[in-house]
Amino acid sequence: MASGEAVVDVAIDWSRVDTVLLDMDGTLLDLGFDNWFWRELVPRHYGAANGMSAGDAWELIQPRFAAVHGTIQWYCIEHWTREFGLDIAHIKRTAQERIRYLPGAEEFLVKLTRSGKRRVLVTNAHPLTLAVKDLKTGLSAHFDACHSTHEFGVPKEHRELWPQLEAVVGFDPERTLFVDDSVPVLDAARAFGIRWIRAIRYPDSGLGPQATGGHIAIDRIADLL
Repeated sequence: MASGEAVVDVAIDWSRVDTVLLDMDGTLLDLGFDNWFWRELVPRHYGAANGMSAGDAWELIQPRFAAVHGTIQWYCIEHWTREFGLDIAHIKRTAQERIRYLPGAEEFLVKLTRSGKRRVLVTNAHPLTLAVKDLKTGLSAHFDACHSTHEFGVPKEHRELWPQLEAVVGFDPERTLFVDDSVPVLDAARAFGIRWIRAIRYPDSGLGPQATGGHIAIDRIADLL
């Protein structure tokens, strides 16, 4: 879609949807936790371990984040544990009380279950992160299957992921709805041929709306039902 091209908001025809693929962070769970965790809590721990302020630590580690952005390492707890010399999984567990659903997301999942549609969680989060968040929220109980892209060695932003996911999940792209908050991820899903795509405009409840790159957008996932 060309830049500036108008988006036609076509209503979802639920009679033509068999499978619903949902992202986790920024779609169902508040991205505010992840933003705080990586931008504030991790630099605080790194600074304490290396004799510097959290601000100086952030300046030091930010380029390391940028260097692997969009790759599977970006989402890998084991990678950052090695990089920073910190037990990232332990730090995440100790901070889990701040993990929460986005407004209306849990109620949406209950309604979606009643609809009889097949529900599959597809997240770039590391399996350890998924486990921590599931323990706090009970997220997996709302799904028929949950998949971390670490199973496939490539994140959702990469087109190579989608044929692999299709083979494992067995969905029909023409009869599938996919919801995510990442424009590169949504671009890859659209390129693969997913028929119904929606972008989340407010992935972090503490921030304003984000650009959605020409994809049909909703303020929150609860708006779908």
